[in-house]
Amino acid sequence: MPRPVEYITRITENYAKLGYKSYQWVKNADRPPWQSLAKPLSQSRVGLIASGGIYATGQVAFHFKDDTSFRAIPTDVQTSDLRTAHFAYDQTDARRDPNVVFPIDTLRRLVKEGVLGSLTANAFTFMGGVYSYRRVAEELAPKLVERLLAEQADLALLVPV
Repeated sequence: MPRPVEYITRITENYAKLGYKSYQWVKNADRPPWQSLAKPLSQSRVGLIASGGIYATGQVAFHFKDDTSFRAIPTDVQTSDLRTAHFAYDQTDARRDPNVVFPIDTLRRLVKEGVLGSLTANAFTFMGGVYSYRRVAEELAPKLVERLLAEQADLALLVPV
């Protein structure tokens, strides 16, 4: 059986290598709300949100930490038109195959196979190196939720880096 990735340990070590010796993880006091699906996956519209710094050719690259902007990427984008810009992880594999941090081809295949109903017209990406929890909670997250609701997403797949 594969071993689980010790995400917090690995990320803390990665940030230490970048010079962030005292990275502070957010500790939520409340449990996140849980919402059951209202319909089967095969009838659901899925939105994709990824923090790997993916952008499409012609869009502005992400360029610094604490960037709370996001990019809307059409879900019919050609994979060869995807790029990545992120300061906090080795982008070699993501540049070779963006699906490792932005699984758009897998989601399109699951729609074709009938496992998922459909995808929203756009997927949304941002650069996950945002150190301000407040800015994520007050700026980025509400804007992403607004866009997902406008695209009538039934659920969102969140892909962290």
